[in-house]
Amino acid sequence: MTKEPKTILIAEDSYDNRTALKLMLKLHGYQTLEAEDGEQAIIRSRECHPDLILMDITLPGIDGITATSKLREDPECAIIPIIIISAHDLDSIRDEATQAGATGYVSKPIDFDNLKLLIEKHLAIE
Repeated sequence: MTKEPKTILIAEDSYDNRTALKLMLKLHGYQTLEAEDGEQAIIRSRECHPDLILMDITLPGIDGITATSKLREDPECAIIPIIIISAHDLDSIRDEATQAGATGYVSKPIDFDNLKLLIEKHLAIE
């Protein structure tokens, strides 16, 4: 029996970054959903229940930290692993992301090998 591919929501406002992440994930057998801002990320997560979310921290409207907090308040989305992606590699931002409920943190430019390992780690926990 073939397992269903895992679905990952990419919440990223940059088209180029979204496309690069989508290509990398599809190459490794994942299905993808996309959101261009925090509000779309929340809506898509609630509608589609992805297996994991890659959440850019700097999104238009609702930022990634706030979107993460809102998803953690939703019983149906609270268990979805959320990996924050940020151009800022500061302890204060990492702490803020963790307090909001993020389960992982990746700095830009993204090291795709490390991201792949982090994704696999979080999806294996399910």
